[in-house]
Amino acid sequence: MNCQECGKKPATLHFTKIVGGEKTEFHICESCAREKGELIPGTANGFSIHNLLSGLLEFGPSTGSVASKMQTLRCEQCGLTYSQFSKLGRFGCSSCYRHFEERLDPLFKRVHGNTVHVGKVPKRTGGLIKYKRELEQLKRELSFHIEREEFENAAEVRDQIRELEKKIAGL
Repeated sequence: MNCQECGKKPATLHFTKIVGGEKTEFHICESCAREKGELIPGTANGFSIHNLLSGLLEFGPSTGSVASKMQTLRCEQCGLTYSQFSKLGRFGCSSCYRHFEERLDPLFKRVHGNTVHVGKVPKRTGGLIKYKRELEQLKRELSFHIEREEFENAAEVRDQIRELEKKIAGL
């Protein structure tokens, strides 16, 4: 496919813009993109995964002493500051996870939708894990029914929890 602007060079950049619910696609060459002022991945003015991560790391408390405390956090093991981490997009060592934990949970929740891994568990080896996850879910469900004073439903869930706890004890 040739560039939609000059019509001469092959289109190497393909953009999809959605503005106000209207989708527009552009297929242009690198030189035409520069002329139009588009950001080109892999160039000096382009997008990088570190820029994306850096932008995600900037959300959260931004007022007064809380923000300055978060930016001056420092890993005791490698000396990396949170500010440096937000610019680099990677940790200096494994201890950074512990030292920046307070700031990471909101980030993980924003990026992944949760702070706990809920991926697949192998059937052969994950029986106990599967039961424990199910038990946690039932306990949340029980609390939900109790809050809403749905005691009949709560009693059913309580019985399911007891049965599941027996299965877990038997493993």
